[in-house]
Order: sequence, then C-alpha cells, then structure tokens
Amino acid sequence: MNKEQQPLNRKGTVYLIGAGPGDPKLITVRGAECIAKADTVVYDRLANPRLLRYMKPGAEKIYVGKLPDRHTLRQEEINRLLADLALSGKTVARLKGGDPSIFGRVGEEAELLAAERVPFEIVPGITSAIAVPAYAGIPVTHRDYTSSLAIITGHEDPVKTESSHDWKKLATATGTSIFLMGIANLPYICESLVTNGRAAETPVALIRWGTRPEQQTLTGTLATIVEQAREADFQSPAIIIVGEVVKLRETLSWYEKKPLFGKRVLVTRARSQSSALAEQIDELGGEAVEFPVIRLQEPEAPEVRAALDEALGRLGDYDWVLFTSPNGVSYFFRRLQQLGVDIRTMHTAKVAAVGPKTAELLAERGIMAERLPAKFQGEGLLDAILPQLAPGQKALLPRSDIARDYLPVKLKELGLGVTEVDVYETVLEDDRSDEVLEQLRSGDIHVITFTSSSTVDNLFTILRKAGVAEPAALLAKSAIVCIGPLTADTVRKFGLRVDAMAAEATIDSLVDTLSRL
Repeated sequence: MNKEQQPLNRKGTVYLIGAGPGDPKLITVRGAECIAKADTVVYDRLANPRLLRYMKPGAEKIYVGKLPDRHTLRQEEINRLLADLALSGKTVARLKGGDPSIFGRVGEEAELLAAERVPFEIVPGITSAIAVPAYAGIPVTHRDYTSSLAIITGHEDPVKTESSHDWKKLATATGTSIFLMGIANLPYICESLVTNGRAAETPVALIRWGTRPEQQTLTGTLATIVEQAREADFQSPAIIIVGEVVKLRETLSWYEKKPLFGKRVLVTRARSQSSALAEQIDELGGEAVEFPVIRLQEPEAPEVRAALDEALGRLGDYDWVLFTSPNGVSYFFRRLQQLGVDIRTMHTAKVAAVGPKTAELLAERGIMAERLPAKFQGEGLLDAILPQLAPGQKALLPRSDIARDYLPVKLKELGLGVTEVDVYETVLEDDRSDEVLEQLRSGDIHVITFTSSSTVDNLFTILRKAGVAEPAALLAKSAIVCIGPLTADTVRKFGLRVDAMAAEATIDSLVDTLSRL
C-alpha cells in the first residue's frame, strides 16, 4: 500500500457546549448547531434532555450523570471518555449545564483534549447565575440597588482543608452575591457573610430548578433563610442570591404567573403537526414534551396509490369534494402537484371542510369551502351540506387510511356515488420511548394531550412494546385532555378518565382548555 492509499487516522472534534440553565429554548444557536452535527452527545442531569431532539438520526447519546444503579462518573473518567471518542474519529457534543466556563470544569476537560491534540471548541452558554434569578423576577443588577455582582461557588473542592474564599472581602465587596451549588452549605455561607459584615436582614432568595416547570423560589433574609430552607426541605440543584435586588421579586415575578407554569405536557401528535401545539404550551409557561406516537406519510401500497391517482385524474367528474382534516388537504394538493394535475379541472365541484383549520388551508389555495359545520366532525359536515345533497351526485373523500366510515356510509344511504381514497397513512412512531417512559413513571408528565383516536391507540401500543403490562395504570398518574368527543370515547375505552375536553376540536381550544386546568 503506497502513502496515498494508507487510511488517515482522523480525529473528531469535541464541542464543550453550555446547555443553558434548564429551559431548552435558552440554548444558543451555535450550541444547537454543534449538537446537530455530533456523532455522540455526552450529557448529565443539568442539561435538559429535550436538547437531544437536535441530534441527527443515528447519533449516540451517553448519560454521565447519576442513576439509581450507578454513581456519577468521576471527572477524570469523563475527560478520558471525551478524548477517546474523539480519537476514534467521532464528533462529540459535551452538554454542560449553564455556561461551561462558570464552575463547569470545562478547563479540565479542555486540558486533556489539548494534551491529546484533539480539536475542541468551547461554546458559551447562558449561565444559571443570571438566567435563574431573571425567571424568578430578580434582575441581578438594578441602578437603584446595585451595579456590582459576584458569582461564587458554594461547593468547593472537598479535599481542601479550608475555604479559598476571602470572606472578609467577599461579604461586602458587591451588592449582589450569587452562590452556585451551595444549598448543602447554606448555613456556613450565611454565617460567613454575617460574621464578616453583611447585615443579617439582607434579603436572600433560593431558586431550585430555575427556568423549568419545577422551579421553586424561597425568599427570606440571611438571618431566617436557613431555618426556612430546613422547614421546606429545600434541595439542590438551586442557586442562592443575596442582595437588595431580591426585593424586586414581589413586583417583577413573571414566569411563575404564566397560565401553564408548573405543567409538563405530553404532546402525542405527529411530528409534522406537533410544533404548533408545543409552541403554544411553551409560550404559556408550560413545557411541551413532544412524543409523536404517529407518523403521517404518503400511501405505500401500489394499489392504494393507483386508486388515488385514478380518482385525481378525473376531478371533473365529482359534484362534491369533502375534506375531513387539514392533513387531507395537505396530502391531496401534494399529490396533485406530483401528478401535474390542474386544480381547475375540479371547477364544477363544491368543496366542503370539517373544521376551521381545514377550511383555512383550502382558502390559502384559493378555494372557499361551503358553510362550516357547527360540529367539527363527519356528523356536523353532513348536517351542514344536507340541503344541497341529491341522489346521483358524485362525491370524492380524500382521507386517512384509518378514517371513520360514518360519512361515506351516510352519503351512500342518501343515494350519492362515493369515491374514498387514502391520501395519507397513519403509522406507528416510537422514537424517544425510553425517555418518555421514565418521565411517566416518575410522575414528571403532568398532562397528556390526545388529538385523535390513533394517538391513543398508538401510545398504548408503544407502552406495551416497552414492557408496560398496565399502560392505563401508568397513564392515570397524569391528567388527560382530549381534542374532541370521539378521541375522548377512545380514551375511556382504554379504561382512562378524561379530565377535560376542548370546547371545539381545534388546537387553540385545546390549549385554552389546558390553561384552565
């Protein structure tokens, strides 16, 4: 083998990424880019698992935090792991809570990488020292209170025989003092500040799991906060903020006042549809956990595609084209475009739609649907157009492969010729089932939303595949909210209660229902 033919021993790059304080939307653009290009993502409990959705298909994830059957990996082991992964040619994203340079031990990881001549990049993140107080309504500086702050570790190296902090200077050097990882040492911190000149009545706030649905805030003074924390059993991870700016929380608290604050909501819609619902949940202060249990796709069976193409090829034959979902509209027009069929061939047909979203998608394509039904399902559609129906008319129903038979059966009973075609299929999707299953078992999912009967069916199927013997018992830990009566009936058939149902079968109405739970 000559020199040109010899394989190159290429090293991968390690991205040491600040994952932000907890809210996954506080990841930087650069951080998200690096996660997306990584072959392996290494993370711990301070990095929100939702950031893993940026991973490319097939990428490996390695959790290095503490598990019930395993202690946290020592820092030296993590350092070595990163180097070995890169030396094997992998691109690695190391997710570290907050900013990696603020008590994130990024220097130790980078030092070994540099020694091994592994390319690396430090990607700054939003530190919890600033973001967490902001989410609690506490700006760390304010012109009327202080223009200085200090960020201090509350958990020093345990092998040290004495503190490296100069408490005499630290106690009064800045108006705001922020201690990270210091809850276990709270009595010592408060005593050291007061002993060295900080007034005992100085306001203090403890903020746990800041920027997440679990966020808890406890306020007091240096004289009272230790006993308050003991009574409340206030645990880590949390930050301590000391200073007059804590008083601003009374008027500036905003995050905890949002309608969905404290609620983690499971969204079971198809991936192509879930973003609109997830965005509204996040905007209202909740945390949407996107777990698509269905995937929408074009029909795969040749005979189904042939029947669809044949029907679309004679659009001029129909008196009615009836759309029963937004997806039906999207896939109908997608296939028309693929076939090169001119929509003007459908000019003799009247078009009807179930629900305002379906009608909206038609309007975007220049087609105004007949009067909308009062009920956003097949029964309502039939009632709305019944006066215009006549025996001998021909109707085309572009629908899902699992659509109900109600509408075609009733149309046939009225003497219409009905052509049903599948414009899309609904198939099982079970990505991220391990992560969601753990959240369900731990009670971290507060609400489950169902937007169709198929999402109910598929969630039960996925849970059974994952080894859950009694899915209904597991899901009963969460509140159940459904988009409409048909979906609610399916939920009840599986032995679950329905805690709330949207007034209208729309995403906006579903979100409104969630906010009133």
